[in-house]
Amino acid sequence: MIYSDKQYGVASARLNELRDAVAAAKARETDQAWLKQAEIAGIKSQIADIEAELAEYDLLKSGQVSFSKTYALEELPRVLVQARIASGMSQTDLAEKLGMKPQQVQRYEASDYMGASLGRLIEISKALGVKASGSFEGPKQAGGSVFAWGDADDIVWGQLPYREMIKRKWFDMPRGANPVERVKEYFLRAAGPQFATALHRKKMHSGNAPNEYALLAWQARVLEKARGKIEAQKIGRFDVDDRWMPQLVELTKRKDGPKRACELLARKGIVLIVERHLPGSYLDGAAMLADGGTPVVGLTLRHDRLDNFWFVLMHELGHVFLHLFDGLRFDFFDEEDGSDGDTIEAEADRFALDALIPSDLWDQCLSRFALSEEAVKIDAETIGIDPSIIAGRIRKERGNYTILNDLIGLGQVRAQLEEAGDDLD
Repeated sequence: MIYSDKQYGVASARLNELRDAVAAAKARETDQAWLKQAEIAGIKSQIADIEAELAEYDLLKSGQVSFSKTYALEELPRVLVQARIASGMSQTDLAEKLGMKPQQVQRYEASDYMGASLGRLIEISKALGVKASGSFEGPKQAGGSVFAWGDADDIVWGQLPYREMIKRKWFDMPRGANPVERVKEYFLRAAGPQFATALHRKKMHSGNAPNEYALLAWQARVLEKARGKIEAQKIGRFDVDDRWMPQLVELTKRKDGPKRACELLARKGIVLIVERHLPGSYLDGAAMLADGGTPVVGLTLRHDRLDNFWFVLMHELGHVFLHLFDGLRFDFFDEEDGSDGDTIEAEADRFALDALIPSDLWDQCLSRFALSEEAVKIDAETIGIDPSIIAGRIRKERGNYTILNDLIGLGQVRAQLEEAGDDLD
């Protein structure tokens, strides 16, 4: 982990060296191609690690994360460093606040606080706002939450909502079996232990405090269903190229648009899974990578409306094209009405809005002021989209969810996806 601006500079310089090394290795002629490829792969692995550390430092320092939680006691040193950076404090600032020399804070962090007494750890935790549960709540409340486990052994399996999972028949519960052991077996089979590690941190954009174990369980179910489609060879090859998005927007005009959207995404290498949210998750959609790097978009249809379906789908696709492959190593979970102020989520929102209604066309929509169904339909016909999209955007921008109710496509999504064969249990 990067602890300071100085280390950030060193890491950046090292990153450039490694990139140069990759270029040199590619240009070098050799008779042993396999050895050359192995060398390049090894260097790229180092590059990915450094890029992830730089991205995390940037994210923390920008104030885009206001909450982080971990469960293993040995992860406490990392949480303390996260809290310091997210609070905008340097090592010197923290030392001054504690009345000690900056060199002492540097030694503490460099040694993962191994030399610190319990009393000192408590003092530092209080100074940084870190709670005994292993979390921090920074001063910049940006509506972002991050959940991370060191590894699968850190999970308290009994906190997974196994009763609800059994009720939904996600796994069998033989008479006399231990439900905690069964839910652990299910998660490891459905998602895999790697999805409960720092390589798959959960970033939640929400206006509510989510239950992180509900997120984890829901993700396992989505990945299980996605793997079934991938193994059945129903998913094409994915390229990070969004030039086909107009084809998706064109489908909004069709009555069976959501069903056809599933089919189009599959051809483009993206798995779309619909799975009801679990209690306490306040979830509308998510974007993640399955094993092998296939993008997976999960939707809950918590609000069974056309306007919600299209916006949330486009928002998650924004994460796919803008963030999933940029080294942040986040699985993104979203509540449609999450808090503002998060740069990453704002980028995904802008991607969705521009894909559905380009800004220049939105400026020309008279229905924004007329607020009549007739005006909305005229604008929708002019732009070439379903009226629900315009109606939904007007309602959201005005903060008035009592208008244009007959145009938002209430109850028109879940039924057709069920008909398409998606298991929406």
